[in-house]
Amino acid sequence: MTVTAQIDSTRPVATLINVFTVPPDRQAELLALLARATEETMRHRPGFVCANFHASHDGERVINYAQWESEGHYRATLADPEARVHMDQAAAIATDVQPRLFHVRSTHGG
Repeated sequence: MTVTAQIDSTRPVATLINVFTVPPDRQAELLALLARATEETMRHRPGFVCANFHASHDGERVINYAQWESEGHYRATLADPEARVHMDQAAAIATDVQPRLFHVRSTHGG
């Protein structure tokens, strides 16, 4: 089954936007690690909805846009030792990591 982000301001999910700063020569490595970690671990955690990874054209940023059923589910994953291994590996590749939780307030289509 394919799961995609559902950006909907009426849907009560916790949205994680994590901005990784990375040396351009390691962007692909970080993206591969994040994809592998998601397939092997994150998607099997309770409350996981989806994860999407975005690579900046200049090679210096990777954005992780992920959704969890609740903030509690996200926090439980942060505390999970198996998930922490992957998060620590990603942090070792990046020069800066800025995870934040958000609520979708509005959406606009064209």
